[in-house]
Amino acid sequence: MGDLGDLAELAGWAGRTAGVGFVQVNPLHAAVPGAPTDPSPYRPSSRRFPDPVHLRVELIDEFAHAEDQDRLRGLLERAARLRADVLDKGALIDRDAVWELKRQALELVLAVPLGPGRQAAYDAFRAEEGQALEDHATWYALAEAHGPDWHQWPAGLRDPRSAETARARAALADRVAFHSRLAWLTDGQLRAAQRAAREAGMPVGIVHDLAVGVHPQGADAWAQQDHFAAGMSVGAPPDAFNAHGQDWGLPPWRPDRLAASGHAPYRHLLRALFRYTGALRIDHVMGLFRLWWVPAGSPPTEGTYVRHDAEAMLALLALEAFRAGAVVIGEDLGTVEPGVRERLQRRGVLGTSVLWFERDWEGDGRPLPPEHWRADCLATATTHDLPPTAARLTGDHVGLRDRLGLLTRSAAEESAEAAADTAEWLALLGSLGLLDSPVAGPPGSDEEAEILGVHRFLLRTPARLVGVWLPDGVGDRRPQNLPGTWDEYPNWRLPVADSQGRPVTLEELTASPRLRALLDVLRAETGR
Repeated sequence: MGDLGDLAELAGWAGRTAGVGFVQVNPLHAAVPGAPTDPSPYRPSSRRFPDPVHLRVELIDEFAHAEDQDRLRGLLERAARLRADVLDKGALIDRDAVWELKRQALELVLAVPLGPGRQAAYDAFRAEEGQALEDHATWYALAEAHGPDWHQWPAGLRDPRSAETARARAALADRVAFHSRLAWLTDGQLRAAQRAAREAGMPVGIVHDLAVGVHPQGADAWAQQDHFAAGMSVGAPPDAFNAHGQDWGLPPWRPDRLAASGHAPYRHLLRALFRYTGALRIDHVMGLFRLWWVPAGSPPTEGTYVRHDAEAMLALLALEAFRAGAVVIGEDLGTVEPGVRERLQRRGVLGTSVLWFERDWEGDGRPLPPEHWRADCLATATTHDLPPTAARLTGDHVGLRDRLGLLTRSAAEESAEAAADTAEWLALLGSLGLLDSPVAGPPGSDEEAEILGVHRFLLRTPARLVGVWLPDGVGDRRPQNLPGTWDEYPNWRLPVADSQGRPVTLEELTASPRLRALLDVLRAETGR
């Protein structure tokens, strides 16, 4: 499993050798502990604090001074075996096993006293984060003692301001301090990754992702429960993507309570994230305007929209981004009410444009030529919820959905429609001279050349940012997340792999001739 040291390495390599301007990651928010942990980064325990599972333990200053070096070496050997299981045996990423090893190592490392300078830095972090950090660390300490669902804790502990919670915090002071230190260390490595990106010449650097909500059992839902709507969940109404609607299992903030507090939880969340990011992607940015609320026990079709004070939310977002000198990208895919994209644009928030969705929907429905794309967006060929480009070109994504029973029509019908859609796009690429040679067979006949053509097309658009899905650089055909599945598919547990499904290390990735060829196209088209 990658860590923040790997992120800094990737950013340094990409900026210096490929002229890349940013590296985007999925949410690194703190997860709800469990057995197993929910692997989705979009159902976090806390959005304000990052997850220490991403720490590179060896980079912590106190690592070299830990007393039991023999035990640390043993933990490193066990970590190497986990790594070998993934690389050599095709095992999935085991987040829980990774965290268990890191937790044991961190217990040893954090037993080392901080030097005066480090102690001053830690004290400054605690003072800056205040009650929010104390609540966060307390929740994790209580979760160790009573389990991760605070609704099942003893009654007095369900209230973060109760006398019982204060007594428990004092009794668990060592564990509260442990989790507080973890938040500080992770914040520090996140800042270091951003520094590495900027030092490598990236004008933006690391693009972090803000999930739309938090897990109902987690730290934020406990600490901020006065701001959340009890008995409600957010999701999406029925649409072309999902005829039954969606229930994401995330409790919504109450707009009235947010307004009464001056939107304090939202302001503090943004300020914390902008500390270590060059740009912030906001998942389901339409949620700043309205969210689809689903009552507990009801299907998503029986939900309704509840509105936020969008002007206040946007103004605070613009203010905090300006203060940080950061870019904001809104994920505005799916059902978007009229006027939302225009209001986002006026505030300087970029949108998200994905190749396969960009058609002339108000005209003939054909693929949208590059000059007709909007400029204020991040343009990509795919996302974490969609098939990699190789799978879409070859039609592998239809076969996967068929095997999992996710199709609503016959596989033959779905395959024919997917092939026709892809053929239209390839015809447009060919007419623009973006393919090295005419496509001699069906889509996917020369997937590497076709993927190069797709990215040449993206660079022809006026989009301010163009992104490359890293697995597209090595030919991985597996989606990272397959909506509509839970345990039927290993969502969020797949390491990046080559076209044969063989996992690749960071070193192999950066040496990949296929990835380098794709980056050469980017450099040639942009003149970097």
